[in-house]
Amino acid sequence: MGQWARLALVGLLAGELSSGGGCNSNFQLPSRPSDTQHFLDLPMSSASPVVYAAVIALLIVAGLVLWVLVIYISSVMRFILFDSVMAKHCQIRRGWERRQRPGWRYFVWQILFFLATLAGLTILLGIPAAIALALGWWKAPSQHLLPLILGGVVLFFLVMTAVVSVLVVHVLTKDFVVPQMALEDISAVEGWRRLIPRLKAEKGGYAGYVGMKVVLALGAAVILGIVAAIVILVLLVPLGAVGVAAVLTGKAAGLTWNLYTITLAVVVACIVVVGILYLFALISVPAIVFFPAYSIYFFAARYPALSAALYPAPPPAPGPSPLSPPLPPQPEPAG
Repeated sequence: MGQWARLALVGLLAGELSSGGGCNSNFQLPSRPSDTQHFLDLPMSSASPVVYAAVIALLIVAGLVLWVLVIYISSVMRFILFDSVMAKHCQIRRGWERRQRPGWRYFVWQILFFLATLAGLTILLGIPAAIALALGWWKAPSQHLLPLILGGVVLFFLVMTAVVSVLVVHVLTKDFVVPQMALEDISAVEGWRRLIPRLKAEKGGYAGYVGMKVVLALGAAVILGIVAAIVILVLLVPLGAVGVAAVLTGKAAGLTWNLYTITLAVVVACIVVVGILYLFALISVPAIVFFPAYSIYFFAARYPALSAALYPAPPPAPGPSPLSPPLPPQPEPAG
């Protein structure tokens, strides 16, 4: 159970849940029409615009810092997950201390790749928008319906192609570049430089791998989604009872919505969401282990260093020691 719990934590932080499917849920709480007006009557509603701007800026900075921290933790956890599958044993603390160097390199790659993707999508969407604006299509769109529709269709397929390409690069990086970084202490760029010739030499094999992984991920998503939905629905009953009891207790104590109670509600909601995600990770441990193992065994047949680490040579048979006494002479056969 300890191994199961650790693998769930590593898979959740490494972002491996996306390989086996996801879970999207929308929860709506009943509210009264007067709640909005009551919220507008909060003390913060009379604050100056400078206070609002400062709060918004603080939230943006905090969100960026949290996002960078999560990306870094995810980068290191990717190597811990690789080591766990290879060794068939999960050690988080030891792996965290051991994998800081490749984790940092992978972190830098993810940040640069995200910025490049963001810049590429901005250019892809900005150039057609600028052309349409220069031609005056936005001023009288009803008079330019045909070029707007055709351009929108072409732009949609271009964006979808770009998104699929980005996803494929991300999958190939974590499946085939990360093992090279883990075993040879190289950067992600160097790992891609070595991977590209392998991709060109065996296009069909790698394309079949990506296609099979998509099929397996869809199947795992359906199965795990059904199981997770059942478990979450069962847990919603006690969670809902606790929430209702907390609200009634707060009203009985004379509590109202203010800065402190709203902050407390947000913190509690975040804890509940993290708990639900970890519960889903516990359910998804088989997929968390299977998909990295699938990529490792596929790549081991094409990457000698990984094959040697996965199938170590048996130790040589012990020979006679030079200090051991000589064997007694065998008797000569009669006749």
